[in-house]
Amino acid sequence: MTNTNPVARGRKPVLKLLGATAAIGAVAGMTLWWVSAPTRLSDERLLGLSGDAQAGETVFRAAGCASCHMGTDPDADPMALAGGQAFQSDFGIFYAPNISTDPTHGIGSWSRDEFLNAVMAGVSPEGHHYYPAFPYTAYIKADPQDMADLYTFMTTLPADATPSRPHDLRFPFTIRRSVGLWKALYLDDGWTVTGDLTEPEARGRYLAEALAHCAECHTPRNSLGALQSDQWLMGAPNPSGQGRIPAIAGPGFDWTHFDISAYLESGFTPSFDVVGGSMAAVVANLQHLDKTELDAIAAYILRAGE
Repeated sequence: MTNTNPVARGRKPVLKLLGATAAIGAVAGMTLWWVSAPTRLSDERLLGLSGDAQAGETVFRAAGCASCHMGTDPDADPMALAGGQAFQSDFGIFYAPNISTDPTHGIGSWSRDEFLNAVMAGVSPEGHHYYPAFPYTAYIKADPQDMADLYTFMTTLPADATPSRPHDLRFPFTIRRSVGLWKALYLDDGWTVTGDLTEPEARGRYLAEALAHCAECHTPRNSLGALQSDQWLMGAPNPSGQGRIPAIAGPGFDWTHFDISAYLESGFTPSFDVVGGSMAAVVANLQHLDKTELDAIAAYILRAGE
């Protein structure tokens, strides 16, 4: 018998539309879930690595690990990387975690591969995304052997049982899975400054872009927190809201090669001001590098400003 009820006949197209919409939504959701999944380093990048603690200390100094991860207790051992320092951002407050050798509250139970995946891919041992306030966006460019040496050095540091403090972020930035979408857009292991670089410039690029992550402070960010490569090292608003982080390349930056290298070695500006703020810790770390390394950073910075 033919259904002559106009109401029933009218429901069929609506139900079909709802079904199609639900199917499209399900496919879109599964696609986003797949794209946002944490991606670890390939097995090839982890093969054949050794560990040299002395070389790792040089990486530790160049990367400035203690600058962010030292504890907040002024009387504590600064090499016991208890974390706790607060970092303001447009998304909320990030707190540096404990990365000491404590097996419960630090990273003392991590394997070398877990460490490299955390530092270079932003993936925790449990398979969760780390927020890009952790500069794996720079470390992804590093040589895995350097990171393996860093791991070996860090296993020699003291333990601290201070629990890591949870971040204080606004919704929806509390959804870690969304970091996977951010990575799909912005996580890239390519160099920003390219072209026919001299050997010192190329070494300086490695030190400044991959290890010391200079751009993390000295380059402005877009609305999603990604570095704006077209304004590389040209200064940025201070996340604290107080003042501006200065440009170290580009128009208006007139320091010479000698000025830059001497500043990184001594902490004195060309006008004989003394380094201050968070940059003081950076200089304190870079002072441990050979002078040729500081000269290389200076060569790179001048090239970046061309």
